[in-house]
Amino acid sequence: MKQAYFKLHIALILAGFTGIFGKLITLNEGLISWYRLFLSSIIMIVFFAIKRSMSSTTSPDKFKIGFTGLLLGLHWLLFYGSIKYSNISVGVVCFALSSFFNAVLGPIINKKRVSFQELFLSGLTLCGIALIFGMDAHYRTGIILGIVSSMFSALYTLYSERIVKQHEGGTFLLWQMVGGCIGLTLVMPLFFLISSTVSIIPSTADFGWLLVLSSFCTVLMYFLINSALKKIPSFTVSLTFNLEPLSPSCLRY
Repeated sequence: MKQAYFKLHIALILAGFTGIFGKLITLNEGLISWYRLFLSSIIMIVFFAIKRSMSSTTSPDKFKIGFTGLLLGLHWLLFYGSIKYSNISVGVVCFALSSFFNAVLGPIINKKRVSFQELFLSGLTLCGIALIFGMDAHYRTGIILGIVSSMFSALYTLYSERIVKQHEGGTFLLWQMVGGCIGLTLVMPLFFLISSTVSIIPSTADFGWLLVLSSFCTVLMYFLINSALKKIPSFTVSLTFNLEPLSPSCLRY
């Protein structure tokens, strides 16, 4: 259990840099999310090509794992949209609402009793969001995107918790990234209809940041998160990530 918490907090530190990359990369939120999934998929494919061994997974399980990847991709898209329309601090603070959505949606998805303790602890975040929302109308679009993003983050954590224990960590992450990339590819045409973009090809600098983002803040980070979910409840994972506003993202910006 101690090892699981250690992995979770290392993942939390890595998560703190994702917002910074969202500002450094000049692509829009949709392309950042797609390239992040695409490059992460390539990294995992290369890893297993070198390793030359992978746990077998049935097609239905691949679909279920891939669905969690799509939820993750939609979370990223909205999270980076929140940052683009406001700033890193607002986007990260809104992300803290994932524990609240976890407390609300968890009993529905897992068919269990509502925990009023979880609702109280996670509901405290609502006060901070309401305060920010009322202070500056300029950030409201970013806040709304951030709130919806946190809901998808909670769904990702809840569904991953249900199936991650049945699979080897690397294999689970591979199909998660591949499924998310395929799913987000199908969503991108709709995204381009409502959001204009200057270029879909990243610059050299953008590609470099995307590669770092994919390697450390995606493949490594989500391997640690998925590993922690095998031992730690999804609500605890979501609540721990409420500490992300204290991460490097907000220290720099």
